[in-house]
Amino acid sequence: MSLISRAKQIVWPIERWELKKFLPMTFMMFCILFNYNSLRSLKDSLVVPNIGAEALNFIKFYCVVPAAIIFMVIYAKLTNVMRAPKIFYSFCLFFLIFFLTFAFVLYPNTDFFHPESAKLAQIEHSTVNLFFFDLHMSHFKWFLRIYAKWTFALFYIIAELWGSAMLMLSFWQFANHITDTDQAKRFYPMFGFFGNAALILAGWIIKYLSSVQDIADGYASGGDTKSTTMIQAMLVFMSLSCLLIMWLYNYMQTEVLIHPQFFTKKEKRLKPKLSILDSLKVILSSKYLGFIVILVFCYGMSINLVEGPWKSKVRSVYPSTNDYAYFMGTLNQLTGLASMVFMIVGANILRRFNWLTSAIITPLVIFITGIGFFTFVVFDDLVTSYMVIFILVNPVFIAIILGTVQNVLSKGIKYAFFDPTKEMAYIPIDEELKTKGKAAVDVVGARLAKSWGAFIQAAIFSLFPNTSYAEITPYLMIIFVVICLIWLVNVRFLNLEYKKYLAR
Repeated sequence: MSLISRAKQIVWPIERWELKKFLPMTFMMFCILFNYNSLRSLKDSLVVPNIGAEALNFIKFYCVVPAAIIFMVIYAKLTNVMRAPKIFYSFCLFFLIFFLTFAFVLYPNTDFFHPESAKLAQIEHSTVNLFFFDLHMSHFKWFLRIYAKWTFALFYIIAELWGSAMLMLSFWQFANHITDTDQAKRFYPMFGFFGNAALILAGWIIKYLSSVQDIADGYASGGDTKSTTMIQAMLVFMSLSCLLIMWLYNYMQTEVLIHPQFFTKKEKRLKPKLSILDSLKVILSSKYLGFIVILVFCYGMSINLVEGPWKSKVRSVYPSTNDYAYFMGTLNQLTGLASMVFMIVGANILRRFNWLTSAIITPLVIFITGIGFFTFVVFDDLVTSYMVIFILVNPVFIAIILGTVQNVLSKGIKYAFFDPTKEMAYIPIDEELKTKGKAAVDVVGARLAKSWGAFIQAAIFSLFPNTSYAEITPYLMIIFVVICLIWLVNVRFLNLEYKKYLAR
């Protein structure tokens, strides 16, 4: 092989005849990630400044998890009565309607939809006599504060479901169905490479709208920086993205997959359709799916344990919705750049080395960067006393920078290594496990992972209402280390099972 051919295999491993299939899938991935990262910025910008970083734990556990379970049940039922294209279009339309409803009905009229904060504040400081003992309502203050801003919590829930429904389930389910293992090694990293350019675009648009709206509101209201226009404009962009996603999916169905060279996988003889209960029994009885669940659980749990303390510090520096959104836009841009760099490296590692080598990189990077962040936060007094001598920077900014570096690297490495290797693990299994098993792992498993980290923190904040993140971070650090060690061991066990399925 010539030097030019080798360079092409590294930089562009896609054959010319494959472009008709590759390009629509890439643009679809781009649009889905554009919405995904826009929603990730907006949902935090609505909840953290207006309710508090601590509220994220309560929303994730008490709201997102039930919603994810309901969604999984609905999806499992739909797979028995509807074809995949109709399910895909139904999901897109659901999110499209919600985006427009929130943009032009709920958000502009929050004063009408939200209850009076003064009354809820009185309840928060009251005491209720319950079975011969007094219960202070401060133990439920975060539930009351979430109810006071319930539309923001609803937006957070739907935003979380987008990642599960459209990215992890719908897109990857479709990609796994039409792509074999050899093609996936070349396609999947490139999907991520071009798809992550959406992070840069989403970050730039959010930053631009935040800064422009901030100036306009400053003139109009004497500095009262409301973000209605920014939220509405972003949701309109995301609605247009939904329409484009549906068009691309339809193009794949009607113009691409009708040609045998683009869909050469042999039709497998499917098992009879199972009920929801029977499907769950199959999933729970599969050791292979159990390893994938642990994989997803450890990733979500470890990220959640770091994000809480970090977002709390970000809020102290960026207290308004617009300021916080501007910071999140910058974070999206940095994550997009890092992800694209990692994609180039990851694509070649995935093609040149085995599955284990690629899969174990994610837990190693998250473990190392997470330990660095926790070390600074837990031992901040000791570290700061040495650093301030040489660096005249506010210690809070240093913590935010370290947390940002950890967040950027963990997200970049996820797109480059975690997602492709996880999706490749589904390819050799049978169709029943691949469809309903994937729904349980990606929707429920991912949400449960984040929710357990959220539950631990929410329970502490409920039992000890005056507790802050600074006080519980040492305990979160210990849990983080244990989770990462379990993750590393699980990757090795999953690799052994993966080899067995490939051999079949």
